[in-house]
Amino acid sequence: MATLVELLPKEYGYVVLVFVLYSFFNGWMGFQVGKARKKYNVPYPTLYALESENKEAKLFNCVQRGHQNSIEYMPVFFVLLLLGGLLYPVISAGLGLVYIVGRYFYFSGYASGDPKNRKRGEFNGFALLGLVGCTITLGINLLRK
Repeated sequence: MATLVELLPKEYGYVVLVFVLYSFFNGWMGFQVGKARKKYNVPYPTLYALESENKEAKLFNCVQRGHQNSIEYMPVFFVLLLLGGLLYPVISAGLGLVYIVGRYFYFSGYASGDPKNRKRGEFNGFALLGLVGCTITLGINLLRK
């Protein structure tokens, strides 16, 4: 009986590494939120600062929102990466790297305090769309068996 590793294409290792890279990236973003909490005096468990209570609330909220948005998309990204990578491991890993770079620019732009700057990283959506295509192709191929 073959093990799971033996059934997967060798190149699926790239998909796994991109998966882990995003996990570290997510941790880095969380660390940035923690630093912003100290800098802008926003104690736990407050998710978003109120402008009526903190004159720098918008600056903190931009950092928090950049991370929160990335967390919201993380399950979609992970599922598409892992499934699309079953059929197209190298393409999916490449799209995953583009997605991570886009997310970095999205987060950094948002964390600058001007929400409009997040648009610098919106190209991550094209990478996500590519992963959707890889995953749809996997589904179609499975149905044709």
